[in-house]
Amino acid sequence: MRKIVVKLGTRTLTTGQNRLDRRNIQETVRQMCELAQRGVKVILVTSGAIASGMGLLGLKKKPSVLAALQAAAAIGQNRLMDIYSEFFGAGGYATGQMLLTQEDFNDRKRYLNIKYTLRELLKFNAVPIINENDTVSTEEIRCGDNDRLSSLVADLAEADMLIILTDVDGLMDENGGVVSLVEDIDSRIAKMVKASRCDISRGGMATKLEAARRATEAGIDCVVANGRTKDVILKVVDGQKVGTFFRARGMGLAARKRWIAFSSKTKGAVIVDSGAREALVERSKSLLASGIVGVQGRFKAKDTVSILDESNNEFARGVAGYSSEEIGIIKGMRSSDLAKALGRKAKDEVIHKDNLVIL
Repeated sequence: MRKIVVKLGTRTLTTGQNRLDRRNIQETVRQMCELAQRGVKVILVTSGAIASGMGLLGLKKKPSVLAALQAAAAIGQNRLMDIYSEFFGAGGYATGQMLLTQEDFNDRKRYLNIKYTLRELLKFNAVPIINENDTVSTEEIRCGDNDRLSSLVADLAEADMLIILTDVDGLMDENGGVVSLVEDIDSRIAKMVKASRCDISRGGMATKLEAARRATEAGIDCVVANGRTKDVILKVVDGQKVGTFFRARGMGLAARKRWIAFSSKTKGAVIVDSGAREALVERSKSLLASGIVGVQGRFKAKDTVSILDESNNEFARGVAGYSSEEIGIIKGMRSSDLAKALGRKAKDEVIHKDNLVIL
């Protein structure tokens, strides 16, 4: 392996009293340093800022006020980075902090800037440490959870594997046994998942399964394992049977189309008729106004949107060439009529095939 992304969950990083578990963090960092010495590039996606802040502030319950959550995150993130810098420094590696929101992934220029910064950090043999920017995040700009963030980072970094470490041994079957291999995340696998939440973390196995789905569809192997298993990261990289291994499906999409499919969040949707669906799926055509029968939500030109069939099933995504308001005006029209309807020069494609991905 050349490059891996390791995601550490809050419950792997903390004790029961919302205190950072220095011993387990040190042990986890030791494994990543050993991999770095082998020549494997390691990127760390970490949770734990809010829990760390709660511990430092003596809070027993997660604050319900957004500003208090953000303050706890600001205090906790500082402490978290101090510990990482101490342990990675002892292993001979510098660290670089990156705090991100969904908006950083939605904007193509910012997305590429993240990619270039990661590349340079790895060239310096530094370890990038990434967390969601909880000090500014709101629901509108939140990545959702750090499981999802780790899959976004793995795709952006073109990693070979995503390792998600949590407090369970992997995906459990109906009898309580660990499912060692998942070739395809189908309805049978989805039924095994029970959503779980706790006072200090978001998500549960459901969000990990979704992260694994995103990663494998982007051509990246994924493992979900217990972060307190001895040498768990080394065992995973060495191919030992530990946790649940989700095999990459290998879509082979170009980088820009992977960004459209997996990284940018959709801002709305266009609904197309059966003829347009066939043209997009079977003949790799661009989406024209004549095939559009409806529009959902509000979005601007250059926003990513879902493409739905007439049964409201999403089958594609693309970057819109027009705003939702403009599409509402031109839907169903022939290309030759667009300029007159909009009162300006108009392009034929509502979504160009180069900016469109079939899911």
